[in-house]
Amino acid sequence: MIKLIAIDLDGTLLNEEKKISSENKQALAQAKAQGVKIVLCTGRPLAAMAHYLQELGLVEEGDYSITFNGGLVQKNDTGEIIEKKAMSVSDIHRLYALAQELDLPLDVLSDNVVLQLPSAPQKQSLYNVLNNLLQFQPAVLADITDEFVLNKAVIAYEQDELDAKIKEIPSAYYESYEIIKTRNVLLEFMPKGVTKAYGISLLAKDLGLERSEIMAIGDEENDLPMIEYAGLGVAMENAVPFVKEAADHVTASNIEHGVAKAIQQFVLV
Repeated sequence: MIKLIAIDLDGTLLNEEKKISSENKQALAQAKAQGVKIVLCTGRPLAAMAHYLQELGLVEEGDYSITFNGGLVQKNDTGEIIEKKAMSVSDIHRLYALAQELDLPLDVLSDNVVLQLPSAPQKQSLYNVLNNLLQFQPAVLADITDEFVLNKAVIAYEQDELDAKIKEIPSAYYESYEIIKTRNVLLEFMPKGVTKAYGISLLAKDLGLERSEIMAIGDEENDLPMIEYAGLGVAMENAVPFVKEAADHVTASNIEHGVAKAIQQFVLV
């Protein structure tokens, strides 16, 4: 029996207008009414998804979210962090040097604050276009101290140049960090071992749940670990090919209410 549904946002729960369809809302409400935990799993900080949690009624005691691609497990009602794995100042220095070599802009996230570093002064980061609910502030490397919780670093830039530059990243960086392309124009750097599956596994342990009791639904590269981890991994019809291949089931697309259809098929029975 499924007791927890882990759901990605962009390309999964959200349609192309970044909205949740009434069909998806209804299915999620029915599942929650049956006692199923509904857990949104995203690369975003909690502040950038608060309106979705309100819309879905997931702001009560006992509601949780996985944020920063698994780096934090948080209570939705208070924002309290119950599990955490973050980066160090030395990590940011190392990634800044890489961004300089690649001549690409580097942004560092600390909760809902985005520190924009001048690693490529002539190039403008696209991250504020992707996440306009966050607080953006210019920073220099010396500003990055242990006072910040350094959740992740990102490079957001035009797809053609970003894809070409990704090929230049030395393998040593992949050995030290989780490096994942989460959107066409967005490359994310997380602490090694931090994935959505990591965050879900910590929450499952806290809640006393088995993998067989978890369903995960997603579409992108950063959703692959949780789809492989869950007892029932579901890919969207619009998912990238290798995610669909790894899934136990492929549901309809994000514009055809695929989340609702998966919940109706496997949970509301």
